Amino acid sequence: MTAADLSGAAPALIEVAGVGKTFSRRGSVTEALRGIDVTVRRGEFVSFLGPSGCGKSTLLRVIGGLVDADRGRVTIEGGDPRAARAAKRFGLVPQTPALLPWRTVEGNLGLLTEVNRHGPESRPLDPDKVAELVEAVGLSGFLHAHPHELSGGLQQRVSLVRAFALGAPILLMDEPFAALDEITRSEMRYLLLELWQRTAATVVFVTHSIAEAVILSDRVVVLAARPGRVAAVERIELPRPRHVEVEDSEDFHHHVRRLRHELRLGHSA
Repeated sequence: MTAADLSGAAPALIEVAGVGKTFSRRGSVTEALRGIDVTVRRGEFVSFLGPSGCGKSTLLRVIGGLVDADRGRVTIEGGDPRAARAAKRFGLVPQTPALLPWRTVEGNLGLLTEVNRHGPESRPLDPDKVAELVEAVGLSGFLHAHPHELSGGLQQRVSLVRAFALGAPILLMDEPFAALDEITRSEMRYLLLELWQRTAATVVFVTHSIAEAVILSDRVVVLAARPGRVAAVERIELPRPRHVEVEDSEDFHHHVRRLRHELRLGHSA
């Protein structure tokens, strides 16, 4: 399977071609990724789905210019990932929100202005946009609360506001809802979709949840067990905007069954 096979006719915003990555530690060598070919088009929501240890997060870090590939190449808008990171083309939503514990929600969001005013690629933040996002995610009543006073779901809402407020064209999300209970996790999925639909952002999302991948994505890239390889690519043919009722549809369950099958094949390959 080639990168062109995954991208269709439209030009790629993100292109990953023949990427491999090996880690060496204390005399032990681990091949994390092998021959990865993936493209992502502008405005697309693409999820990497696979079992723990298959290299999903490593691949996300390679795309974001945080880790160098040993083999192959990655281009972001035709250029180097590190240059794209320096130019603030990425927004990152990690698995844990990484809020400063001594700052309130308002103070943590204030970091956006403090950090963004530095560097050649800095751009002014629109306070009205930040306020609109705070209202949209239901944080208006928590601006003076500290992180320890917030549930995991509320903390992750702060993380989403930070990511979307900066207006980065590419959002990299590394299992941001994995630590949440299933009810909160479901709420956060649809909140993310609501925020994404307001923007033209391109999202690359890492998950090990089949249902989550189907609910969120335009396409799902299934990674086989270590070394991580592209086992399949599933185009999700569900109408947008998506609401919780989509989970009752036969089309939803059809995609879930197909992805479950592909994961089994990838695990046994």
